[in-house]
Amino acid sequence: MESKERIIDTQEIPEIWSWGAGTDGQLGTCKLQDEYIPQSLPIRHSLTHLSCGGAHVIALTHGKKVLTWGRGSSGQLGHGNLLNSLEPKLVNGLDGLNITHVSAGWSHSGFVSECGQLFTCGDGSFGQLGLGDYGSQSSPEKVSHFALRHVEQVACGMRHSLALLKGEHGDQVYGFGSGKRGQLGISNEKVKSVSLPQNVSGLQEVNVSSISANGDHSAVLSADGPLYTWGRGFGGAPDACCPNRVNSSLTFTQAALGWNHALILTDEGEVLMLGSHYGTNSNPQAEKLATYELNEAQIVKFHGLDGIKVVGVASGSEHSVLSTENGMVMTWGWGEHGQLGLGDTSDHTCPQSVSIAKNNAHKYITTKVYCGSGFTYVVRTWRLED
Repeated sequence: MESKERIIDTQEIPEIWSWGAGTDGQLGTCKLQDEYIPQSLPIRHSLTHLSCGGAHVIALTHGKKVLTWGRGSSGQLGHGNLLNSLEPKLVNGLDGLNITHVSAGWSHSGFVSECGQLFTCGDGSFGQLGLGDYGSQSSPEKVSHFALRHVEQVACGMRHSLALLKGEHGDQVYGFGSGKRGQLGISNEKVKSVSLPQNVSGLQEVNVSSISANGDHSAVLSADGPLYTWGRGFGGAPDACCPNRVNSSLTFTQAALGWNHALILTDEGEVLMLGSHYGTNSNPQAEKLATYELNEAQIVKFHGLDGIKVVGVASGSEHSVLSTENGMVMTWGWGEHGQLGLGDTSDHTCPQSVSIAKNNAHKYITTKVYCGSGFTYVVRTWRLED
């Protein structure tokens, strides 16, 4: 580990676990192999956020520094080269910028600074870096289109990106990159690609709390609870070129997008699923509970989670992960690379509990879950007892 940054609050200790696809070093284990059960990582930084992409990981530290590791063949690690990294390394090109938000796409990355600047690197062949061309970058480059604006968040999908801007004229979302499935939301018609950010239509009156992108999907969560999605249709529904509000009276607090599905968390701690995992079909227990529709795509909930309060959700390309209020982690979906953490490569249609070693002498505060394409991360924080 190159960084000498220390944990600020020595009473709160991060505990990081990873499993699943690991042949590009994305698990941070210093091994080039898949792992079928959770692996403990020796990362002792106080992390505020992780973002997992196709085969790389971006970590944001408490000190607003950035670490990246995994596949770097398109320059997505931001280290100035096209090399993979088996362990976390500081992105020196962002030193001194105080990064507050990060996002990992399939093979590109985005970083937002404290003063509202957006930087991108990696594959730019679809314009997803927002730099006005279709070239790739191995070091973070400032997106000059937003030079006089304040970017709050960035979300990187497979070949497109979203940026959330905050200002005196309200919230605005911009899209750039591939738009072949309508995922840019910038026109009533599908567009091949754009290399400069363009304003997403239909969100002018929405107070945006978060943006999401994965695969060919895009989503916005409103501060007062509604969810808007656009791009590739879920569960056989038609593609949408403009944001559509999910028709529900429920209040949503989190959304996680996969390639063919999305998880939505309600303020009551209930998980709903839109679409399904490819090849595993829908949870047979959930089909009877379809209660809402969005352009013919059903939203369902799960019998197996009755009485369990969920506090976090994450979606990989074809698998799902959740964490509960008591720190339990559950997974389901595609398992070919061991990304479910159950000790095998089987698929599962129902949520299964993952066994992660726990020290009963510690008081665990939070358990957060993150997904890459075919791998999973869990960050648990525990407090030293006085």
